[in-house]
Amino acid sequence: MVNRRVVEALVRAGAFDTLEPLRSRLLATVGRALEGAEQEERAATQSSLFGEAEAPRGGSHAYVDAPSWDARQKLLEEKAALGFSISGHLFSVYERELIGFARTALAKLSPGDRVWMAGVVAQARMQMTRRGRMMVVTLDDATAQVELTVFSELFEKTRDKIKEDALLVVAGKVQRDEFSGGLRVSADEVLDLESLRGRFAARLRIAMNGEADAKKLQELLAPYRASGGGACQVVVAYRNASAACEVALGDAWRVRPDSRLIAELGAWLTPENVQLVYGMGSVAAAA
Repeated sequence: MVNRRVVEALVRAGAFDTLEPLRSRLLATVGRALEGAEQEERAATQSSLFGEAEAPRGGSHAYVDAPSWDARQKLLEEKAALGFSISGHLFSVYERELIGFARTALAKLSPGDRVWMAGVVAQARMQMTRRGRMMVVTLDDATAQVELTVFSELFEKTRDKIKEDALLVVAGKVQRDEFSGGLRVSADEVLDLESLRGRFAARLRIAMNGEADAKKLQELLAPYRASGGGACQVVVAYRNASAACEVALGDAWRVRPDSRLIAELGAWLTPENVQLVYGMGSVAAAA
């Protein structure tokens, strides 16, 4: 009754979650499922060599193994199927990391302010002006949406960062938009997550989560050791039944706050135990 494309869209939207909670496995198995359905349909209209219908090939062993989706991928797959994310807002994926960064929620912007803000790109369109090309970006942080104007010189430097569904961290001047009656932001700086970390991350705090494996920690940190600008200090938080402490590792173990390092530590200790702490003095000075 429905083709493969429809079934895949239903998987992405979560319609089969009660059969198997890992949508990645379901999506990888769609071809096998349709093939099995066709075999069963043929078996229903004819007897096998032994006069019995073929047994359906069901059960958990029928699924094709596939890596599970992270929260961001799950929301993007829902959007691909439905046009919007149904189980949450994409900005929620980044909220925890941005807790320590001094920013203003979009719903609390006021005309005349020059502030740092953050959101995901809901829409972006290019316009031509007498000053050259500029980009008009709709930023969304789940509290509100605001239009952001990125003029030609800044646009040319940051155009690779401005993509639909990408996180942007922006410093800009908030103005009243007389045409729409809302607010508009003129961007002065546009950062993605990588450039935010490299510029403002002061410390990487790691809670050992009962996994006091110093050798494992050393192996994970070693490829990302760095010095100079963009390198941040590592602080290890440890707790047992009788005591708790935080140990700052020496300068020889400063690291680049790379996304792969954050992901590897999060996979080992769970994401809640890995936190970047931003240098608020630098943020305040920039604003």
